[in-house]
Amino acid sequence: MLDQEAPDPQFLWFIAEVKKRLNLDLSGYKPHRVKRRTDMLLRKYNVGSYQEYMKLMMADEKKTEEFLDKMTINVTEFFRNPEKWEAIKRTYLPGLMKQSSRIKIWSAGCSSGEEPYSVGILLEELRAPASASVLATDIDAGVLQKAKIGVYDERAFVSTSEDVLRRYFRKVDEIFYEVLQNVKNRVQFRNHNMLQDPFEKNLDMIICRNVVIYFEAETKNVLYQNFVDSLRVGGILFVGSTERIFNYRSLNLKVLEPFFYQKEGSV
Repeated sequence: MLDQEAPDPQFLWFIAEVKKRLNLDLSGYKPHRVKRRTDMLLRKYNVGSYQEYMKLMMADEKKTEEFLDKMTINVTEFFRNPEKWEAIKRTYLPGLMKQSSRIKIWSAGCSSGEEPYSVGILLEELRAPASASVLATDIDAGVLQKAKIGVYDERAFVSTSEDVLRRYFRKVDEIFYEVLQNVKNRVQFRNHNMLQDPFEKNLDMIICRNVVIYFEAETKNVLYQNFVDSLRVGGILFVGSTERIFNYRSLNLKVLEPFFYQKEGSV
């Protein structure tokens, strides 16, 4: 049940309809977050019931897209938490590249693309073979379209050095920059619902930051197990600064440093 303390039958109906009509299963999300964001939209359109709001969405594709966007929060920037990206550049990517030239990194819940393009830039910096690639996935088709275009305003670069900005971006106008094609070529974008769709296997690194925080504890455990199953032995999982994995040992992981975990086992 979505809310064990005080389930609202009408809201539970709405969640079931969202799953049926929009193919979005919200049952694993934290219920108070889902309800708060939905109720904000009801107030915005001055509707008095979840049934009425569902009718509005079914009659207006833009309102459906707005709802999906509110449910899948997209907040990111290039090289968010720069010290972690420095560790990836200096330690983790070089280590993976020594083991294989065909490394594959998954940016799960990639939002508008800043994170996977950050990985692509590091692969370019390290002169990784063209076979080293990034899979970038998100449930939100709108942000994926923006990501494929690869144009960002200056707010996305608060953690980006001037040197990196100059070498891997083209200035479009006073505030917008476009990712260069050599970086774009590293990244493949794909729609993916991590609560429903199958995961790829034998990945070298998975980056999933500030996504799992929105899910209930049981769903988190399932996701972390699926991530581990998707990594090859020795593969690395990089999570957000609020998503420390406390049961990492039972998942066959070891801590490399805060927020970096490695899959254990014999190769």
